[in-house]
Amino acid sequence: MSDEALKELGATIELKRPDNVLGWEVAFGELNVTVTLASLVPFVEFLKSNGNCQFSSLVDITAVDYPERDARFDVVYHFLSMYQNHRIRVKVAVREDDMVPSIIDVHPSANWFEREVFDMFGILFSGHPDLRRILTDYGFRGHPLRKDFPTTGYTEVRYDEVQKRVVYEPVKLVQEYRQFDFMSPWEGAEYILPGDEKKEAKA
Repeated sequence: MSDEALKELGATIELKRPDNVLGWEVAFGELNVTVTLASLVPFVEFLKSNGNCQFSSLVDITAVDYPERDARFDVVYHFLSMYQNHRIRVKVAVREDDMVPSIIDVHPSANWFEREVFDMFGILFSGHPDLRRILTDYGFRGHPLRKDFPTTGYTEVRYDEVQKRVVYEPVKLVQEYRQFDFMSPWEGAEYILPGDEKKEAKA
């Protein structure tokens, strides 16, 4: 779909849902629309049912972490219109203590996507029928895709031969983690290469 057609679609959506749309743009051949948190579900219903849109397929839900912002997260939805052959990206800004309304009633396939966003970012979805972790273990601590999550994690898992079960323990690093001096192994070293003795003999 051409940029002009996407701009026309963006203008049409803003005209028909002025209370929902905070802004829109066409970037890299894709239409991006930012909406208010309160209007998310009715806006998604509009995108699915409106004749100009017909975004019947939910492709993905993800999030982006901006720790320095008051509204720390952007929850991002990707939709595809099989009828019009175009895509749209819908973004909503969310504070850390906000609950995002689930869109399962509009797109049942949102179930596992929303669970993944909860698991990876700790974002809560109100109205979700089974909001629990989906990728990490039940006893996992933290949310791995938050930017303040340590690269080592908080716990490590191992099988204990004495207890005959899997145990969780605090991470213990046997060496200093990721501290490099960036020095080449050749720098500052005394190496004698074949033929060096000839140079010494001439001197």
